[in-house]
Amino acid sequence: MEAGKRGEQEEEFHGDSKEEQSPIEQVALTVDVEDDPSQPVWTFRMWAIGILACAMLSFLNQFFSYRTEPLVITLTSAQIVALPIGRFMAAVLPTRIYRVPFTGFEFSLNPGPFNKKEHVLITIFANAGSAFGNGGAYAVFIVDIIKAFYKRKIHFYTGLLLVITTQVLGYGWAGLLRKFLVEPASMWWPGNLVQVSLFKTLHDKESVKGLTRIQFFLIFLTVGFAYYALPGYLFSVLSSISWVCWAFPNSVLAQQLGSGFQGLGLGAIGLDWASASSYLGSPLVSPFFAIANVAVGYILIAYVMMPTFYWANIYNAKTFPIFSSHLFTSKGQIYDIQKVVNDKFELDMAEYQRQGPIHMSTFFAMTYGFGFAAVASTITHVLCFHGKDIWRMSRSALKSPPDVHARMMQRYPTIPNLWFVILMLVSLGVAIATCLGFKEQIQLPWWGVILSCAIAATFTLPVGVITATTNITPGLNIITEYIVGYMLPGKPIANVVFKTYGYMSMTQALSFLSDFKLGHYMKIPPRSMFTVQIVGTIIAATVNMGVAWWLLNGIDNICDTEKLPASSPWTCPSDRVFFDASVIWGLVGPKRIFGSLGEYSQLSWFFLIGILAPIPVWILSRALPKVEFLRYVNIPVILGATGYMPPATSVNYTTWITLGVVFNYFVYKYRKAWWKRYNYVLSAALDAGSAFMAVVLYFSLGLEDVSLTWWGTSDRDHCPLAKCPTQPGIVVDGCPVYS
Repeated sequence: MEAGKRGEQEEEFHGDSKEEQSPIEQVALTVDVEDDPSQPVWTFRMWAIGILACAMLSFLNQFFSYRTEPLVITLTSAQIVALPIGRFMAAVLPTRIYRVPFTGFEFSLNPGPFNKKEHVLITIFANAGSAFGNGGAYAVFIVDIIKAFYKRKIHFYTGLLLVITTQVLGYGWAGLLRKFLVEPASMWWPGNLVQVSLFKTLHDKESVKGLTRIQFFLIFLTVGFAYYALPGYLFSVLSSISWVCWAFPNSVLAQQLGSGFQGLGLGAIGLDWASASSYLGSPLVSPFFAIANVAVGYILIAYVMMPTFYWANIYNAKTFPIFSSHLFTSKGQIYDIQKVVNDKFELDMAEYQRQGPIHMSTFFAMTYGFGFAAVASTITHVLCFHGKDIWRMSRSALKSPPDVHARMMQRYPTIPNLWFVILMLVSLGVAIATCLGFKEQIQLPWWGVILSCAIAATFTLPVGVITATTNITPGLNIITEYIVGYMLPGKPIANVVFKTYGYMSMTQALSFLSDFKLGHYMKIPPRSMFTVQIVGTIIAATVNMGVAWWLLNGIDNICDTEKLPASSPWTCPSDRVFFDASVIWGLVGPKRIFGSLGEYSQLSWFFLIGILAPIPVWILSRALPKVEFLRYVNIPVILGATGYMPPATSVNYTTWITLGVVFNYFVYKYRKAWWKRYNYVLSAALDAGSAFMAVVLYFSLGLEDVSLTWWGTSDRDHCPLAKCPTQPGIVVDGCPVYS
């Protein structure tokens, strides 16, 4: 009887009929409708490689996050590297079965061939180590700015608790939303299909002649490792070939236009993988339509609008550098923030009145304006282009019968909701206790934690629906900064802690759900997924904090560009922007920057511009349905194209766009077989090779302070005049004075 049922189930789950496919065409074409429940997943190999991958990615990404060109080691890199290690372990580990005395438990270090499910769990481990955006855990920024920028003290354990709680907190309510955002077929999470495709590619047997993917990976790993010695140590100018500056060494205008680091980067290119992959991720992974939208936005903003604003002297733009993330006085000098912070770590209003209001470079100010527009346009874009689909999918999500993948997952024990409730309550309790116990260092009252989490939890479902159906994720960082900036003005650390709890807990919740959907497609037991996600997150957070503490205390003047040598890589560009945000939104407050008392109040109109901008494109797409390219125009991406600038610089964009077009348009179009076989492998090899060489250089030469000084290393891009103002009468060291 039981065997008969099992046979019927096997026939059902391996059927080839149309009814046995997902109702979402992209999923049906990508995800296999088969499963082998006997494949072992809870293996020594999975734990060993997974923990190693998590720790290594956490270490490397946090380590590189402080550098001028921060390498980001991607999830894809770990995914590819794990395969040969897993197969090697399967070949050499003993197959003997070990029995635990006095129990019925037995295990083997080598239960058979390295399988796809083990590989998926290792990748989930690594995903915890890849952390946020351009480096380590987002909450580490709080520790960085307190120690390196504000020059105040914070306890190690305060930082560790902040990092762990902000990374884990969203998992609680995310788990409770699985029924809405993971199980329905209509919630298909498009971004996961790339991972599913790569798993299939890596595990399917290769029958094509030529180099195998593993051979190709090892070759370019070696090439990337050897080559990075040039931009990483011997010839750092390769990170930004700003030839316009070299052709016009005495022209402020030419260097403003040509500098890849401090200007608009006209003609600048980086012969350095870090220049291409920093901030924007690997250009080999992003699809061409996304690259095209970013390129259009970058060209319009950086080469059309910004020069217009600058030479029209909007917001006294000529008083400041054309591109900078620093904050300035009205006389063009760098603002001494320490003077306006009192002993309570709050704004000294009397001193602020004496120093005068804070000013930004026009590029930096406009970055906020376009950020407002991008956030607002996301709402309109999603409503116009995806509103009907989202509404239809949301209404049918719980009414539709489970698709074939959901039925296949029913054979595995589910996770009780009580687990997620306990996780949420414990992490929330620890977060509140952290704020109460370290109030002087964190500034955020206990109710701030609850409010920020309430905002994040409220937005997780609607934003999750948008992400799961469109692959667009609106962020909460600007919203949370705005709210707490008005509620708690003058408290910079309270602002960034509130933002981090609100923004990152939702971001982590969506990452958690995305991983669960990947496990859903790959038929991973849910309890195994849950355990790996929690353990991986705690390991990653601990490593992130440990590396940060080590570097902050071990490198003299880290992040202080005024005191560091010109060739020092430890400039902390992302931390600088996070610090500036804490000043703008927290210390001074949005009312005195973008509100009724602020010089930049007109930038609030960008919210309206963003709301209206997608509508003409939507109307055109409806009126001209045969014009295919209109379907790919994404106004939020175009408006938010320069959202990483600063800390990203123009050379990051020009290099990323150039390589992206070459590989994801020309190579994809004319050498598709090569692209399909090697493209992602090449990206992973260059990531890993560059990262390993950078670590070797630091431990072999950096710790001993062995430097190489010549023209190729003495300046970042030899554009010293790019930082100069052009307003008559403004005096800045090293710059000509205009009359």
